[in-house]
Amino acid sequence: MLTTISWIFLGMGLLSSLIILVDVSKHPQKMTIMNVVWPINGWFFGPIALWTYFKWGRVKAKNIEKEDDRRHAAKVFVSTSHCSAGCSFGDAIGVPIVAVTGIMVAGSTLFAHYTVEFILAYVFGIIFQFYAIYPMNKEDGKLNALKQAVKADSLSLIAFEIGMFGWMAIVEYVLFTQPPKPSEPAYWFMMQIAMILGFLTSYPANKLLIKKGLKEAM
Repeated sequence: MLTTISWIFLGMGLLSSLIILVDVSKHPQKMTIMNVVWPINGWFFGPIALWTYFKWGRVKAKNIEKEDDRRHAAKVFVSTSHCSAGCSFGDAIGVPIVAVTGIMVAGSTLFAHYTVEFILAYVFGIIFQFYAIYPMNKEDGKLNALKQAVKADSLSLIAFEIGMFGWMAIVEYVLFTQPPKPSEPAYWFMMQIAMILGFLTSYPANKLLIKKGLKEAM
């Protein structure tokens, strides 16, 4: 039953990503990195990502003239989506690396996942943030944009990983006597849930960063 449910949700996520990908190819975003962000969000948010993209994302398309009447909460949602996409991409890349190499940290495969995925999530999170900041402030230089990216994304990234890693610990130690492996669809379904929870834990952090002026609402 879990395998069937996993395939259903993974299928919905992939289909949502594909629909968004096709649409952004026709209506590219003003901020180029968002052409990558929205399809990634489609993978873990599924139909919710579709709804938010067509409601709040399309407003920022280059070739669509539409008044941006989004409320502040919607802009924070999009900012959090941007952060979550970078983290999710890094986490997704980290999983097969740990699986193939068989590395362990403190005798634990889970801790190896935490270590590798956090590093990659941080790297890609900063890269995603850099390409949101630099194109708008090229006159300040790449180094300054990188510094701003670190300030803007570090707290929200840590908050994301707390939600995600917390869920994966529950999966590992509470929900299953034999946790699913990365080669099984149930593992990636659990990852989808983890990414959604990571989004929820990073939303307050993004809201705070925007309020303090360390990050812009998108």
